[in-house]
Amino acid sequence: METEKRLEKLLDITDGSICPNCLGRKFSDILPGPGNVKRAESLIETFKLKKSTVECKICKGILEDLEKTADYVEEKIKKLNLEFSTILVGSRLPENLLSADEEINKILNIEVESIKKEINRELGKILKKRFNCGVDFENPDIVVKVDFRKSKPRVWIQINPLFIEGRYRKLVRGIPQTKWPCRECKGRGCPRCNFTGKMYPTSVEELVAEPVLKATQGSGSKFHGAGREDVDVRMLGRGRPFVLEIKEPRIRKINLKKISDEINKSAKGKIQVLDLKFSNRNRKVEIKTSSSYKIYKAKVKLKDKIEPSALEKLKSLNLIKQRTPKRVAHRRADKIRKRRVIDIRWNIIDSRTFEVILKTEGGLYIKELISGDDGRTKPSVSEILNTSAECIELDVLEVG
Repeated sequence: METEKRLEKLLDITDGSICPNCLGRKFSDILPGPGNVKRAESLIETFKLKKSTVECKICKGILEDLEKTADYVEEKIKKLNLEFSTILVGSRLPENLLSADEEINKILNIEVESIKKEINRELGKILKKRFNCGVDFENPDIVVKVDFRKSKPRVWIQINPLFIEGRYRKLVRGIPQTKWPCRECKGRGCPRCNFTGKMYPTSVEELVAEPVLKATQGSGSKFHGAGREDVDVRMLGRGRPFVLEIKEPRIRKINLKKISDEINKSAKGKIQVLDLKFSNRNRKVEIKTSSSYKIYKAKVKLKDKIEPSALEKLKSLNLIKQRTPKRVAHRRADKIRKRRVIDIRWNIIDSRTFEVILKTEGGLYIKELISGDDGRTKPSVSEILNTSAECIELDVLEVG
């Protein structure tokens, strides 16, 4: 009885001009499917209804013309020559259409799926079949956006980034992790940077990204590292974790083993990449906070000669209170950080030089731990040994 009364009201509101999708949708809360067209077929058969031959008063013909809309989408995708495995559809509809659909729900006193969801889902089904792809609501390869507010639908294709995860080893000093714009010209090019726009000829980011950009035909890249080492510091051991984000890749199926070999060959002696694998958007955030400890090897030069036994005092280095170092104060918040030295070992080179192996919590500035940074780091190697100390070479051995 409830179905019959609702149907009578709905047909009265629409003058019988209603498509199967909209008809079935208005009964999705009380009739079984699968799908709204099946619900409509059941209603038509049960109540001997005539199928409408005029434009639907609810969707204004949008749902009946989705195959034609899919033609526009297909044309756009083929023109861009995209490679993808998953898709998601979004749409924009006229406000008066949305409000009219909601008004009908109020009159019928029902809560059913919105017309926008119906359009997105049904168009998604057509495109899924045409391109033999999957639907992904969280991390689709592409997002199809269709604007139905004009007489002819307008189509946009959003190409989502591709994420590749791995580790890098930096084998030489003098290479920054990411591209470093020239301080003088801010990247525009000037005599100081030999019109390259860069402070350094290359970077880990560029050496890794260039072969990947070429293979994916991406429009750009962004490098996300688990921290970073200074330009004059090597990154050894198992390497530093990173995520490479490729923007608007037209090709997504690439051979990472081949890419890895290409990077290592072209950057031989400079950097090496390890364990490349496809990743996801969440990892670029996780990787920045994943490091719990680091192991360093530092060569220390002292102003005064000391007895070997004096180095035993270094074992007292434990909880370090470190105010933001002067050298990074222009780009870091000025505050005091507390970090621990977990383990410390050393090898004497001569009476004024020794090598130290440090295991510390992430976020401790090692150069300042050695020098004291004019009292901004306490305690420090310089303070404990009661002589000026300088880190003359630094390597990262492990990022845990």
